[in-house]
Amino acid sequence: MKTILVPGGAGYIGSHTVLDLIKKGFNPIIVDDFSNSNKKVITILEDLSGTKISFYELDVKNKEGLRKIFSENKIDAVINFAGFKAVGESVEKPLMYYENNLFGMITLLEMMKEFNVKNIVFSSSATVYGISDKVPFVETDPMGEVTNPYGRTKVIIENILMDLAKSDKTWNIIALRYFNPLGAHESGRIGEDPNGIPNNLSPYITQVAVGKLEKLHIFGNDYNTTDGTCIRDFIHVNDLAAGHSAALNYLFNNKNLGFEAINLGSEKGYSVLEILHNFEKAVGKEIPYIIDARRAGDIAVCYADASKAKKLLNWEAKYTIEDMCRDSWNWQKKNPNGFKN
Repeated sequence: MKTILVPGGAGYIGSHTVLDLIKKGFNPIIVDDFSNSNKKVITILEDLSGTKISFYELDVKNKEGLRKIFSENKIDAVINFAGFKAVGESVEKPLMYYENNLFGMITLLEMMKEFNVKNIVFSSSATVYGISDKVPFVETDPMGEVTNPYGRTKVIIENILMDLAKSDKTWNIIALRYFNPLGAHESGRIGEDPNGIPNNLSPYITQVAVGKLEKLHIFGNDYNTTDGTCIRDFIHVNDLAAGHSAALNYLFNNKNLGFEAINLGSEKGYSVLEILHNFEKAVGKEIPYIIDARRAGDIAVCYADASKAKKLLNWEAKYTIEDMCRDSWNWQKKNPNGFKN
């Protein structure tokens, strides 16, 4: 059984991935400082999986703490989710984002090198494509002009990983470029629980539906799209989780891989209003919204070409938009205050 170190494994995508790893026969070890997650998640994951899960409460910038973890366990690979991810917060606190996301990754890579663990899957983002009118986005597209510090940390880290792979041919690195995660575990026991006002569309809609927020703010309805609102590629978090397990299998079966960037998306575009109306069907009532001015940096249409994931990983998105909205609402309805209940 391969042992996988999962920094940030108690977070939204990390927790769903841990469940998928267990289902696929891996042994995950969670490392999390719970700065953007909740310790209750560990117990819930153990209940859902029927497995005792090893975890360390640690900031990945803590080199000595990481060294202890690597010395106590035979780690076969790492999946790194340990990064701050709120775009708006990154604009307000850029130094915090650069320190956490970059130093955390560099420290982790140094420990991996010290213990000769050369397999890593990095949680990247479609943000790296920047502002571009060309769709669908393909991995061979250049990394573009990114409009916020969060996205820039993803670009910088991908460049670090590429340089590392060039310098040492024994590294096996995959950067998974996610599009827009949505949904929750079908049990309704884990889901997206952002700090403060949500930055992403889905938790904002569900928090309006559950009465925590007054109305949804839609930024612009004058784009050149079917209904004037932005179009995005939404993907169920369970599909994303399965993509990580598939990426690990590819790493283990292909030595001296170097660096590969791979899109994970549904290859379908849904407008903001389409997502809203699908949520209204799931919730069973109208959800109030208001049209605001466009946000700086938003592009009209963004969706993935995921053919590389199909070819290399034998992976493709399976869940529908109805599944995503149903599962997101199920989580929010059962946990109106998230893990703070």
